[in-house]
Amino acid sequence: MNRYALAVDVGGTKLEAALVGDDGTIVDGSRTRRPTGRDADAVSLDAAIGEAVAHALAALPANAELVGAGIGSAGPVDRSAGAIDPVNMPSAHGYPLAEAVRRAASAVLGRDVAAVLGHDGGALALAESWLGATRGARAALSIVVSTGVGGGFTLDGAYAPGASGNAGHLGQVRREGGLTLEEIASGPASAAWARSQGWNGATGEDLARDAAAGVSTARRAIERSARAVGEALADAATLVDLDVVAIGGGFSRVSDDYIDLVQQALSASAVHAYSRRTRVVRSGLGDGGPLIGAAALVLR
Repeated sequence: MNRYALAVDVGGTKLEAALVGDDGTIVDGSRTRRPTGRDADAVSLDAAIGEAVAHALAALPANAELVGAGIGSAGPVDRSAGAIDPVNMPSAHGYPLAEAVRRAASAVLGRDVAAVLGHDGGALALAESWLGATRGARAALSIVVSTGVGGGFTLDGAYAPGASGNAGHLGQVRREGGLTLEEIASGPASAAWARSQGWNGATGEDLARDAAAGVSTARRAIERSARAVGEALADAATLVDLDVVAIGGGFSRVSDDYIDLVQQALSASAVHAYSRRTRVVRSGLGDGGPLIGAAALVLR
């Protein structure tokens, strides 16, 4: 009997759900998304979860085994309580996400469904170690640069969640001027900085377009983001002795050379030879990585 997991990924912009097979394949037709946003609260999240979970489970093959629900969420998270305190969704602080997914899935299937919560960066790290760009690494960090910045570690292929499940929460480390990395390097932060320099665009997509067209302010915003990420990764590499860092997320694709820029900043900033050897690569799983990683929390 084929085994499947319900995967749910919750971020500051959207909530996604899908079915994932035990080979890491997302089931055709099962993937769906609902908006979240800074104003997301318990009521809106309950509704989004109900709709997305029902859509995903409708694609469950007959006589298939659903082993459980894996959930990756923007953090911080409280794995023991199954609750979240997401930086980008202040009205959702304390929201019992694991219970909400368990309740929604159980209602659809008519039986109890176990749900496991993890930090979204940790879920991505597990996916990359399983099927993506960090397979075989002794020590790896996988990060997302998007609406927010987050990450997670694997050591010898095993997910390293830390004491509370938040290891790798790179976006909240402090950088220049007391700002967090997320406040400097994320897509919205980069667009806001460019506007403060006289640029007229609004989004990361606008930055990408204008930088490609030769608009210097847009290009400087991208370079500023990559430099901050690379410098933070140099610190992480020094602390954890990393083989490789895999970078995903929408803003990491803002320019063709974003990964190269991050690598250059890491290599220039790292103090020791071992940390300068850390490789920076693009995520091997594209935008499916967070869902595959959420499923891996119960499949692996």
